[in-house]
Amino acid sequence: MLEAEGQSHGFEGRIPSGSGANSVGQMLEVRPGLYLGGAAAVAEPDHLREAGITAVLTVDSEPGFKAGAGFEGLWSLFVPALDKPETDLLSHLDRCVAFIGQARDEGRAVLVHCHAGVSRSVAVVTAFMMKTDKLTFEKAYENLQTIKPDVKMNEGFEWQLKLYQAMGYEVDTSSAVYKQYRLQKVTEKYPELQNLPQELFAVDPTTISQGSKDEVLYKCRKCSCFVQNAVPSWVPSIGMVNSARVVDG
Repeated sequence: MLEAEGQSHGFEGRIPSGSGANSVGQMLEVRPGLYLGGAAAVAEPDHLREAGITAVLTVDSEPGFKAGAGFEGLWSLFVPALDKPETDLLSHLDRCVAFIGQARDEGRAVLVHCHAGVSRSVAVVTAFMMKTDKLTFEKAYENLQTIKPDVKMNEGFEWQLKLYQAMGYEVDTSSAVYKQYRLQKVTEKYPELQNLPQELFAVDPTTISQGSKDEVLYKCRKCSCFVQNAVPSWVPSIGMVNSARVVDG
C-alpha cells in the first residue's frame, strides 16, 4: 500500500480532465494524470497543486524534496538511481509501476521525475506505458518521444526495458533472463570474474532439458551462478538472465 507523508493539507486534487500533453511548471502531462519532469518540477509546491498532483515518484541520487515545507499529504516514493548505463533500474520497475498504477486508480495525479527529466524518469514512465498498454519498448518509447522530443534515456536503461518486455512486463527473479542480467551486474562490479577459466564451470544437469544441445547452462563450482554455453563475453543479449542468488566468486 502507498503511504502519505503526513496528513493531507491542500493536496486533495483529483486527476485533471482532458488529454494531451500539457506543460505545468517544468513538467509535462504525458497521459491524463501522469506527469514527467525534472528536479525543478518539485521546487515549488504551487506547481504541484496547480496540476492537482498528489503523488510523486523520484528516481534520482537523492530525494527531490523534504517532508513538510508545503508538501504535506503528498504520497511519495524514492528510488535511488544514478543516470549511468550500469545502474540497476530493472529491479525497481515493478515497484515503480505499481506506485503509479495505484495512485492513478485512486484518482491521484502522479509526477515521475529525476534530475533533468530525460533519462531515469523517462525509463520508468516508458515501463509503465509498456505494461499498461502492452506495448513493445520501441513503440512505448517512440510514443513518449513524440510527446516530449528531448527525452534520451541511456543505453543501459534501454537494454533493461527490453529485458522487462522479454519477461512479460514483470520482473521475474526466477527467469533465466533475470538471472543472466544479475550475473552480468556481478561481473561489472567484479571484473575479474570475466576471466575465470572454463573448467570452473560444470554442466548443471537440472537445466539440460530446458534448451537444445547448443543451449546448455553451466553452473560455476565456485559461486553457484549460471551461464549459458561457457564463460560469457557480456555482450548485451536478451537471451538469458536471472539472479535470485548471486554470490561473490
